Amino acid sequence: MATWTPDPTFYPSPKMAMDAPQEELAYVAIVNPKDDGKPDALGVLDVNPSSPTYQQVVGRMDMPTSGDELHHFGWNACSASLCPNMPHPHVERRYLLLGGLRSSNIFIVDTKDDPKNPKIAKVIKAEDFQKKTGYSRPHTVHCGPDAIYMNALGSPDGEGPGGIFMLDHETFEVKGKWEADRGPQVLSYDFWWHLNHDTMITSEWGTPKMVESGIVPELLLDGQYGHQLHVWDLRTRKHKQVIELGAQHQMALELRPAHDPRKAYGFVGVVTSLEDLSGSVFLWHQDGDEWAATKVIEVPAEPADPDLLPPLLKGFGAVPPVITDINLSLDDKFLYVSCWGTGEFRQYDVSDPFNPKLTGSVHMGGIVRKASHPNGTPLNGGPQMVEVSRDGRRIYLTNSLYIAWDEQLYPEGIRGWTTKINASPDGGMEVDPDFFMDFGDERPHQIRLEGGDSSSDSFCYPD
Repeated sequence: MATWTPDPTFYPSPKMAMDAPQEELAYVAIVNPKDDGKPDALGVLDVNPSSPTYQQVVGRMDMPTSGDELHHFGWNACSASLCPNMPHPHVERRYLLLGGLRSSNIFIVDTKDDPKNPKIAKVIKAEDFQKKTGYSRPHTVHCGPDAIYMNALGSPDGEGPGGIFMLDHETFEVKGKWEADRGPQVLSYDFWWHLNHDTMITSEWGTPKMVESGIVPELLLDGQYGHQLHVWDLRTRKHKQVIELGAQHQMALELRPAHDPRKAYGFVGVVTSLEDLSGSVFLWHQDGDEWAATKVIEVPAEPADPDLLPPLLKGFGAVPPVITDINLSLDDKFLYVSCWGTGEFRQYDVSDPFNPKLTGSVHMGGIVRKASHPNGTPLNGGPQMVEVSRDGRRIYLTNSLYIAWDEQLYPEGIRGWTTKINASPDGGMEVDPDFFMDFGDERPHQIRLEGGDSSSDSFCYPD
């Protein structure tokens, strides 16, 4: 239903979002890795330290189908609705959209009436979504100023190309494929934009057939996973430029543009290098009339006893960091990097984006290190999806990546957990010894915070 005044969780600028009240609830996608007919779920976490149910699952909504493999999700509307070029202040941040990365079903979940007990509002069945878009395996969700944008990994037959499609903010009608001219783009993973610069950036992972059964060593060693960024004209929806990162840099995943709408740069995490198994972060930036990318962070692989490594890595005698997620604080000061393989979580001061400074490091889990939580709980998996609170003080982590990839790199099986990092505004961080949530055989993936977080909203005003 339309509102007469803007949603109070919409903020014109990132600074105003940082001054908003602390989050009290968090939503997490929970994946059932067992083929037993039990569905995935959306969990509601109490993250209010003054609450008697702090760090407990206070709500849960099972999906109506099984085998979906929930992955990324996002809000139907956010601060982008206040942008002056296409204002839609009447919409509400009310619905979460979750895509089944394996099933291609899309679930719209209503959180308004009882945020602790969300309800299914609509299901877009895979066949309907595929028929209207030509895509499958929905992935990233972003609330734009004129619509909900989602992307997908590939076509219904599991091949490419993957791309972007749009849905109406309120009715969730699938509007169709976004691209007017895709140029040479085939592979898809993440997308985000610089709204005030009319520019979209997309990244590359692999087609569904390249990723759904796990990493294919032959494809990896042949450099066939994604290693490019694509630059698009946001208004005309036309491909403008390829940014080549180098074929040795395999799997360019999460995109984190600067939140200040005046800045025309952002960061992308790259999973691994074929040269030395290092992981890296590139900075994309304007270079005259073109866009360019510069490697600004490299995390080396760690030597390890082959007997302690999973079969995929035994021949290398090293643990790669496996950078699977990054996140940027709303003040554009700190970049967080998840090294899922080594179990390390890093904080960089990126005030000078071309010269990041390492300001913090903690360890949790890891293929070989297997670092325990400060409360003494043994951990496996490693820091994976990362979400930063609006004020930048709290960082929430989960430990599962993708079922088939979990089994390859952690063949002992992953026991799901969520933890919290406390960050200092001056730099530095520590694992919160009093926050730990055990999900048992289920696996938490992405977390979204009530009212928005550091990877949910886009802003059109700088101050």
